[in-house]
Amino acid sequence: MAVQTLEIRLLNVFDEIYKTRSVTRAADNLGLGQPAVSIALAKLREHFGDPLFVRTSAGMEPTPLGEELVRPVRAAIDALGAAFGYRNAFEPATAERTFRICMTDISQLVLLPSLWAHLREAAPGVRIDIAHLSAETARQLESGEADLALGFMPQLEAGFYQQSLFRQNYVCLASMDHPRIGEVLTLADFEREEHAVVSSSGTGHLIVDKELARQGINRRVALRVPNFLGVSFVVEHTDMLVTIPLRLGQVLAGRGRFRIFPVPFELPDYAVKQHWHERYHHDPGNRWLRGVISALLAGLPPA
Repeated sequence: MAVQTLEIRLLNVFDEIYKTRSVTRAADNLGLGQPAVSIALAKLREHFGDPLFVRTSAGMEPTPLGEELVRPVRAAIDALGAAFGYRNAFEPATAERTFRICMTDISQLVLLPSLWAHLREAAPGVRIDIAHLSAETARQLESGEADLALGFMPQLEAGFYQQSLFRQNYVCLASMDHPRIGEVLTLADFEREEHAVVSSSGTGHLIVDKELARQGINRRVALRVPNFLGVSFVVEHTDMLVTIPLRLGQVLAGRGRFRIFPVPFELPDYAVKQHWHERYHHDPGNRWLRGVISALLAGLPPA
């Protein structure tokens, strides 16, 4: 049993170095000292008769053999973990682990404060590494570089596990001092005024674009920005309107000189989900984190 556990640890070291391209980060994620990871890598190199990873300006890059070993190493980790119960327990209070979550800037504003507060109380050794949603997200989930992805991602519907977190819709923001917007934002107002538009991966902004086209509604786009951070300041200091997700509007409410209006035309809502790959479906740590996030976004106390 001790030999098998040792082999799992060596393989996990290989996998973490491959994912992070760093001995230091691999040690941090595994809760080991850097010397222990270096020793494990030396044993792997000796066993395979190959450097496996070489230091470059981009980090520890795999050799051709190292690249070939990724799939069989991960298959072995999963098989040995299931057979010997290596992953049968996750104790939040004592765990030392870093989770990487891909999410939108909206999710960062909505989720991170409550998630961080819960972690400091229930899991002080757990660390969070945030990455942006992108075209690389699916590959990162599959490779293990990321544990979870949060947002609106129809492209991840197939081949990944998913859980709906909440339904989302949109609202419009206008400056408190807007010279032409009264107590109600009308469709005529919407079509007359200039707009700032956010195009960010993992949000439902394409739903808005499709509905505008389908309903024949004109939107005069004057400014395009890549994320939602700072849009309230744009609205406060210009006459532009901006259409943002409802949850973000709730976070921003009362925090600036702008008003929040219902969108003056019908828009379908959509589901914001968390996604994860099959290889982490039964991982106790990943399962625990999914439960915490689901509870927090539902306004419930995490278990």
